[in-house]
Amino acid sequence: MSRRVLLLAALLAATPAAAMEPFARGSYAALREQAAGRPMVVHFWSLTCAPCMVELPHWASLARRAPDLRIVLVNTDPPEQAAAVERAAKRAGLGSVTQYGFADRFAARLRFEVDPDWQGELPRTDLIARDGSTRALLGTLDMAMLERWSREQAR
Repeated sequence: MSRRVLLLAALLAATPAAAMEPFARGSYAALREQAAGRPMVVHFWSLTCAPCMVELPHWASLARRAPDLRIVLVNTDPPEQAAAVERAAKRAGLGSVTQYGFADRFAARLRFEVDPDWQGELPRTDLIARDGSTRALLGTLDMAMLERWSREQAR
């Protein structure tokens, strides 16, 4: 019996948390298709990225202030970190924000699908405009600039 419990615990630890969708091959292309005609922000973050952790509560606040803006957070930590990622997102108040977690241990493959030149620098934020154009921003984000971009896209 205890062997089954250990096996179940290992399986649960290796899968993304229930509130998080798996970010696998093809996920970024599917997100871009969903964004067709409406702005979307895709933000990549990690538990080991100090600026990312500072920014998390700001994403929750932005989601409340700009309800028409589609915000998607993608955690780049290994699937084994799903429980810790879920706790961090919950502490930041991100319950209503769409969240994905890297579901492939070969993260370079997933990053390549997002941008062949992306080496994994975090935080990274992709602004996908209504017309489908994408602007990638690396580093700490200026939330005021993001809100201006959101208002421009709403016009």
